[in-house]
Amino acid sequence: MTDKNPSAPARAQSGTSGVQHVTERHEDNFTVVGNHLAQHPDLSLTAIGLAVHIQSLPAGTPIGIKALTAKFQEGEIRIAAALRELETHGYLTRARERLQSGRVVTRTVAYNKPRTTPRTTIPEHRPASPPSRTEPPAPKPARTAADLLTGLRAADSRLLLSERDVHRLAPQVSAWLERGVPATAVERTLTSGLPQDPIKHPAAFLAHRLTTLLPPPLPTTPPHPTPALRPDPLQTCDGCERAFRSAHPGGRCRDCRPAERDAA
Repeated sequence: MTDKNPSAPARAQSGTSGVQHVTERHEDNFTVVGNHLAQHPDLSLTAIGLAVHIQSLPAGTPIGIKALTAKFQEGEIRIAAALRELETHGYLTRARERLQSGRVVTRTVAYNKPRTTPRTTIPEHRPASPPSRTEPPAPKPARTAADLLTGLRAADSRLLLSERDVHRLAPQVSAWLERGVPATAVERTLTSGLPQDPIKHPAAFLAHRLTTLLPPPLPTTPPHPTPALRPDPLQTCDGCERAFRSAHPGGRCRDCRPAERDAA
């Protein structure tokens, strides 16, 4: 909150367009917020609003995902994303700490000015373990449709989806993956060539792209062709010495066989 002239009476600023301000002095129950946060160019509106709320809370107030979800309409996915944004830009740190009792707790610190030093994590005290033989790293799990949709906001903050939208769009993304389209290609299709105008309804925008740009299924592998039947080899008739085809060597042609039977 910025009050350039606290003693001045409340009045609206003159102007023909844009927002008009009526500024009144707060005597109690207020929070001072810097414009570096209120007008942050890289934070989403959800993250800015959450940071203002956290700065207004008394020390010791729980601000875990479960506690915030119970207080606001945003789902766990959106609140978790906003907390990560605040961590990335230095307004929040969360570090795991092991107490003497062995219990692991999360220490959360909020900053009214962004930190300039990289965030650090309090190391956990673990007993030394004997060296073991080197094993190959475990393969990374395949990205699910929900993970892909949740991560779209990293490419463009306008593609931030609610938990309900993620569950509704996940079957459409699964249809792409089932047709052999790599997850990176699906993500590139959804995030490339975005309009310059604000995306008011990101879920509807993504649903339109997933429907209209859905590729056809991969063609099935054609069955192995049946080998062509080779004709019987040519041989000479024992009766008329005419060439004829037969699978059995020797013998007579079709015309000479009746005469041979009559003679017998």
